[in-house]
Amino acid sequence: MQTYLVTEARFSTHSTLETVEAAIAGGVDVVQLREKATSVRERYDLGRQLREVTRAADVPLIVNDRVDLAAAIDADGVHLGDDDLPIGVAREQLGGDAIIGRSVSTAEAAEEAAAGGADYLGVGAVFATGSKETDPEESEIGLDTVRKIDAAVDIPFVGIGGIDATNARDVIEAGADGVAVISAITDTDDPEAATRALRATVAGTEVES
Repeated sequence: MQTYLVTEARFSTHSTLETVEAAIAGGVDVVQLREKATSVRERYDLGRQLREVTRAADVPLIVNDRVDLAAAIDADGVHLGDDDLPIGVAREQLGGDAIIGRSVSTAEAAEEAAAGGADYLGVGAVFATGSKETDPEESEIGLDTVRKIDAAVDIPFVGIGGIDATNARDVIEAGADGVAVISAITDTDDPEAATRALRATVAGTEVES
């Protein structure tokens, strides 16, 4: 779970489908269908397209918030927030093989989500971000909180919020298993190259030529 793309057309230079195809070519590990500014029907239609390209590339497709939409497009799982269905209910709806993630911003919430059956966590917002609305207490939680969460749970987690190639390695060194980004990939002229650069930063290696 090194590089995790969260889609959001309003922060994208290209269409979401084009961005996802380019990110897959660049080696992205997970794709999450978010698209908060669109209707459920629009997300459903887009999700069916993304399901085809992610399945062909063997890249997991996760749906943000909506368990019903995840089931409708046969996604690999769902990512839940504080206002969404409980983890156990989502598991009942999607089945035991579904990947279920949970957003957290404290070590206590991380422990609760892990105990509740989450497969992975999205931790943040680590840094200031304009791509994702967060409550004040969930904004800029910093690397110290990432370290505390790493010490508190054994399940994988990705840092999210204000992360790009300049600071992704810091998040990994603080204990995260990967980074989730929106604009660092979507709001670029070359999402494939941006994905490759981010993967190299996360891995601590040079960008492949």
